[in-house]
Amino acid sequence: MRMFWIRGYEATSISDLTEAMGIATTSLYAAFGSKDELYAEALRHYASYYEHLVWRRFHEAITVREAVEAYLYDSAAAMTGSDCNLPRGCLATLGTVGSDGHAELAELMRSTRALAFDVLASRLEKAVDEGELPPALDIAMVCRFLQTVQSGMAIRARDGAERAELQSVAEIAMAGWDGFVSKAAD
Repeated sequence: MRMFWIRGYEATSISDLTEAMGIATTSLYAAFGSKDELYAEALRHYASYYEHLVWRRFHEAITVREAVEAYLYDSAAAMTGSDCNLPRGCLATLGTVGSDGHAELAELMRSTRALAFDVLASRLEKAVDEGELPPALDIAMVCRFLQTVQSGMAIRARDGAERAELQSVAEIAMAGWDGFVSKAAD
């Protein structure tokens, strides 16, 4: 998983993987079947093992604004490895693969990223239903905005941005959030 996270799918060779795992090529294929299947397993492990770094406070937040702010600020921390010894960036965002010969894997990547959209949309829809957000708010647009900001944060983290820089990006995004909400309330 760390090899794919650091180098991406295409740049990680079978020999890189076998060396990192301390196994022979035949053992890798016996255990996982293919590089694609190993990558898919690494992505599933990544999502289940590290999702709490970005989503725990989001789910615990009382208000939707606090939830969105936690999502962005915790992404800044997780993507820079500030609170843990993790590679920079986000495997689900930066580990993209071309679709030539990898259609199933490319679809897995898209569906993994779509889960974040679904989590955000569900929380925003709940806030609309409870009267916390105005019904005129374009939830899909706001979710795409938040995901785009987070994806950009992943790229900046990979390029060496520090947590403070990404938190500044989160702060600006929250000003955008406030603008979306007040515009929809008018």
